Amino acid sequence: MKIELSIEYQIFESDQELEEDLQELLKASKEAVKLSYAPYSKFHVGAALLMSNREIVKGSNQENASFPAGICAERVALSAASSFYPNEKIMAVAISYHNSTDDSSTENILSPCGICRQSLLEATQRQQAHIKVILSNPQGKIIYLKNADDLLPLAFSSDHF
Repeated sequence: MKIELSIEYQIFESDQELEEDLQELLKASKEAVKLSYAPYSKFHVGAALLMSNREIVKGSNQENASFPAGICAERVALSAASSFYPNEKIMAVAISYHNSTDDSSTENILSPCGICRQSLLEATQRQQAHIKVILSNPQGKIIYLKNADDLLPLAFSSDHF
C-alpha cells in the first residue's frame, strides 16, 4: 500500500500579504531576534506567539557553553506563554532569524527543529485548536502554514500511550 503525505502552504514575498495582526506578529519575532543569546553559533532566532487575548509573547534562542543546555526561541516563547497566559490559546507563531556568520544562508527560510515541531504539535493538541505558522528570512520572504501540525507529519503524540 502506498500512501502519500502532503502539506499545503503559501509563499509570500512580503509581510504586506499577511493579515494585519500577523504582520505585527512577524515584526515582534524580528524584535525577538535581537534578544537572542547566541555567542557560539552566531545564529540568532526570534519567535513570537499571538495569544487569543491578542497579547504577543516573544522568545529568543538562549545558548549555553554546556551544549546542548541551550533552548530554542520557539520553546522559550511556548514556555513563557504557558506561564503567563495558561488559559489563553495560541493563535499563531512567527519565527525569524539572523545568521551573523554566513550571509549566504539568509536566503533560506527558517523552519523549526524537530523538538520545536513536537512542542508546537503538543500545544495544538493541548489547546485543541490550530496554530498558524509564519516562517521568514531576513529578506522578508515568508512561508505561511494554516496549521502547525503540518510541520510534523506522523508525529508522536499522547495517542500513542
